Amino acid sequence: MTQTIAVIRGDGIGPEIMDATLHVLDQLNLGLSYDFVDAGLVAYEKHGELLPAATLAAISKHRIALKSPLTTPVGEGFSSINVELRKRFDLYANVRPAISFPNTKSRYEAIDLITVRENTEGAYIGEGQSLSADGETALLTQKITRKGSERIVRYAFDLARKVGRKKVTIVHKANILKSTSGLFLKVAREVAAQYPDIQCNEMIVDNTCMQLVMKPEQFDVIVTTNLFGDIISDLCAGLVGGLGLAPGANIGTDAAIFEAVHGSAPDIAGKGIANPCALLLGAGQMLDHLGKVDEARRLRNAIVQTLQAKDNLTPDLGGQGTTMSFAAAIASRLGA
Repeated sequence: MTQTIAVIRGDGIGPEIMDATLHVLDQLNLGLSYDFVDAGLVAYEKHGELLPAATLAAISKHRIALKSPLTTPVGEGFSSINVELRKRFDLYANVRPAISFPNTKSRYEAIDLITVRENTEGAYIGEGQSLSADGETALLTQKITRKGSERIVRYAFDLARKVGRKKVTIVHKANILKSTSGLFLKVAREVAAQYPDIQCNEMIVDNTCMQLVMKPEQFDVIVTTNLFGDIISDLCAGLVGGLGLAPGANIGTDAAIFEAVHGSAPDIAGKGIANPCALLLGAGQMLDHLGKVDEARRLRNAIVQTLQAKDNLTPDLGGQGTTMSFAAAIASRLGA
């Protein structure tokens, strides 16, 4: 059965890493077809809109999208296209794995953890922003709801159970933010009690960051609110070599968008040296979501084998390969 996905080729290095990723996916013979749509600077230049209606319609229709990095112009439209997409499609769960890979610039080994971040509310959304007339005082409203807290924590525990994880760490700042973070923690405790088979602990966010640096192996699944999750997930990416190896899934009830979480890197755009691994790993998350678990495993194994062999690695990984030669090396290892 053919599955059509909306494909956003993105800005900067986006088209290059997307072409490489689709080349690898095509070698898996999954029956995928692609509906190419625009967003970001490319869309603005072509259509005068950062998020054209046709793009939103395609995501709604196919319910699955694969997205390269986008650039949001300063002073134009949304504060963030990514935030806008999450709000439009209620993509409440942001899932960011951090896994150690061979031959990368990492100080740690054998890290394998997942950050599950609430994606639709909290300080990160930027609601209720204002600046006083004299420019001396800025305000921001932070809203946390029982519904938002309950569904993200439940998602984290369900994910842990589904993929065989043993422990969920609830990260909060309820000792100080007693209303917002306090509500999140209260609801999280209620949900955790319904999963007696999953070990659960609680940790204040600042201690979490310290513990991740000192002893990252103690973590398995982390669940937290939007702003804390934004910071923690990038910290975790740093533990395994940086954003070049960091995929992200944005999942809702009616749609899901999979992506590389790094930026559009305009300084190297067009040079053919961008590392496609983050988007390839995002595509692996997409395959898991589509129920193609074996194919996702094959894709990840091929990436690991290529890194181990140091075959056509891109310059950021210490090699002299190109985006496409690296992708071709990965594709050649897509055995059973």
